[in-house]
Amino acid sequence: MFEPSRHVSTFFVAGFQHHDGALVFDKLKVGTQLELAAERDNPYDSNAMALSLDGVMIGYVPKSENALLSVLDYYGHEGVFEVRVLQVDPEADPWEQVRVGLYVRDAR
Repeated sequence: MFEPSRHVSTFFVAGFQHHDGALVFDKLKVGTQLELAAERDNPYDSNAMALSLDGVMIGYVPKSENALLSVLDYYGHEGVFEVRVLQVDPEADPWEQVRVGLYVRDAR
């Protein structure tokens, strides 16, 4: 049976309150796919994986979730994963306003 992707993990966008998520908040809907990019020169975390929407930085994959993503990206498997919005709660604390799911794509 073909599955376009398989859910791997769920987490809140780390640092959402410190980046430009407010600029695209109205575009963050359930199912919206985010851009995932390595930030190897990040001074705080060499495994940092940035999350963006339409080129606007909204935050990061949490440090507790980014090591495997970073290694796979480093070795050329950057297209293996996708990140999609699962929940948006404007009433929540800023660091818990956007919950996303990490999925591995089915390459079959």
